[in-house]
Amino acid sequence: MRAALKLLSAFAVVSSLALPAIAAEPTKIRIAWIVPAGDAPLGLLGKEGIATHEGKSYKVEYIHFTGTPPMISAVAANEIDIVPFAYSSFALAVENAKLEDLRLIADVFQDGVENHYSSEFMVLNDGPIKKIEDLKGKVVTSNSVGSAVDIALRAMLRKNGLEDKRDYSLIETAFPNMKAQLIDHKVDLITGVVPFSQDPALRAVAHPLFVQKDALGSSQMITMTTRAAFIQKNRAALVDFLEDNLRELQWYFDPAHHAEAIKAVTDFTKTPATLWDSWLFTDRDQYHAPNGKPDLDALKRNIATAHELGFLKSDLDPKKYADLSLVEEAAKRIK
Repeated sequence: MRAALKLLSAFAVVSSLALPAIAAEPTKIRIAWIVPAGDAPLGLLGKEGIATHEGKSYKVEYIHFTGTPPMISAVAANEIDIVPFAYSSFALAVENAKLEDLRLIADVFQDGVENHYSSEFMVLNDGPIKKIEDLKGKVVTSNSVGSAVDIALRAMLRKNGLEDKRDYSLIETAFPNMKAQLIDHKVDLITGVVPFSQDPALRAVAHPLFVQKDALGSSQMITMTTRAAFIQKNRAALVDFLEDNLRELQWYFDPAHHAEAIKAVTDFTKTPATLWDSWLFTDRDQYHAPNGKPDLDALKRNIATAHELGFLKSDLDPKKYADLSLVEEAAKRIK
């Protein structure tokens, strides 16, 4: 009996020692991404030594998507934890997928802020399009009907009296294929987003007819979005992740690290440095809020434009779906 009691006592001691290890298991955060050095967190590039909490309080699983619709389905099914939603896709997720518990937690990037980059709508240098009115009867292309840049394109053409189907034809084209379509005269205007708009071969033959800022002013293009239940369950880990994300932004946008930062991108994407070096992580890049806070006023205007163009049934207020307390807490830790 005494031997049995000693054995049980020893087992209890061993079990109690194991409990802290179990409790310290890092929270897994599944993050969706489409474009590296775009909507994806910079941690995807794998530069070690910047994130101080990764592997301790949280660990990341990066999951690649080709577009927004499957991301909406994945977050609805709780198969993904953080998604980079554009203003249009966020509103559609709330309105069509009934995801009323979505929460905007941080900025990813903004368009047309001060002298930072704004998406370009490009035509051939030697082509017939000299002003927006010249697009009447022509073919234009965007990546997807109802996308953020598609809405900007339609808004600008409407400002100049042109409506889809009545005055011009709009087709959908993947961004990497737009250059060839323009050069081959299959379309008259393409939607240029980085990095594709910075292709030296494209810029040698084409120029922007207008930019997104001309149509919408500044835009809150992409926000980090999650669900309220995930925040409630994993708040501490999410704050740690957002703190590390801000540290990544600081490091990559530091001019002293530019060469090393570009190498990280080219190593990951297997693309030449000439595609990135002149603009990425500089003032010519999209604007990334240093404190991680999205521009909710711009987001509200962007959603209102999508509503006016008929892509949304209602004009929802994004402030109802925002929880910026996490990124505010994270920013306070950054010196």
